[in-house]
Amino acid sequence: MAEVTPPPAPAPGSPPAAASAPGARAGDLRAGTRVVVRHRLPDGSARDALGDLVGADAATLRVATRRGEVVVARADVIAAKAVPPPPVRRGPPHTAIGVEDLERVMAEHWRPLERRDLGGWRLRAGGGFTGRANSALAVGDPGLDLPGALARVEAFYAERGLPALVAVPHPAPGLGEDLDVVALLAARGWAVRTPTLVMTAATDDLAGAAEVPLPPGARVVTSATPDEDWLARYRYLGSPGVPPAGRRILVSADEQVFVRVLDGEETVAIARGSLSPGWAGVTAVETVPAHRRRGLGRRLLAEVADWARSRGAASTYLQVSADNTGARALYGGAGFGVHHAYHYRVAPPS
Repeated sequence: MAEVTPPPAPAPGSPPAAASAPGARAGDLRAGTRVVVRHRLPDGSARDALGDLVGADAATLRVATRRGEVVVARADVIAAKAVPPPPVRRGPPHTAIGVEDLERVMAEHWRPLERRDLGGWRLRAGGGFTGRANSALAVGDPGLDLPGALARVEAFYAERGLPALVAVPHPAPGLGEDLDVVALLAARGWAVRTPTLVMTAATDDLAGAAEVPLPPGARVVTSATPDEDWLARYRYLGSPGVPPAGRRILVSADEQVFVRVLDGEETVAIARGSLSPGWAGVTAVETVPAHRRRGLGRRLLAEVADWARSRGAASTYLQVSADNTGARALYGGAGFGVHHAYHYRVAPPS
């Protein structure tokens, strides 16, 4: 079992909930989240509004349901919570979810410091820390033609001194060559960066810590926020150290856990688990080179899986570089299968 460090107070600068309501957990009700809101009707009965939360203010919640938009007065809310996206095909939740819906789920596990919606697209900025927090997520309809959308993307990132980057999800394998946005980006010379696979599993199918013993002398510590030893082992683009923007992004999910494996007093492996309704995510998996091939990666996955089960997350996802054969073998052996792929397109130098 892991040693547990008591959670400290919430980190300053953590993104606040866009809305809250009686019966809702903190962070559940954010614009763009799928929610169910039980509310009182004038005759005293109750009804559920199920759909996407499209707006919230001090007095009302606006939910886009299948029958149209429902405006609920906060005073009439009995209970509210975020729920996973609906399935688009038959099968267990981790395979039945659609590509665009899973991308939106994952975006809630690694929230940027700034987000601007362009129709269905999300323009994200986070001080340059990771592509996930500093790219336009091209899912859904941007609400204008593609050349116009790309012009807005370029302007958004130019205003912030960041390279224009578009994240393009698509079926695996390949690079989504049949997508209109991919064809346009390629024609304009936007280069491919970081082809990545998204892998998913049923959380209950993943091994727990009791099934993955540690090497002699090793132990595990978990905490709700990353301590300095965890941060020292995290390497973004191969460089040690996490900038202030990164520290805020790492604690931006509804809930997260930071796992460290220690050999004696040295931190030799780390991972981050994160949570959204129905889903857990695994990110930031790192093992010191000298300690690889000791089963530490499998133990990190098992620790996050136990944590996810304790929170009721039915499904778990992770992302892995398409050319990282070693990690893909580890995750495949643990029970993860490929759901879809994505890659970034970066604008050519101006």
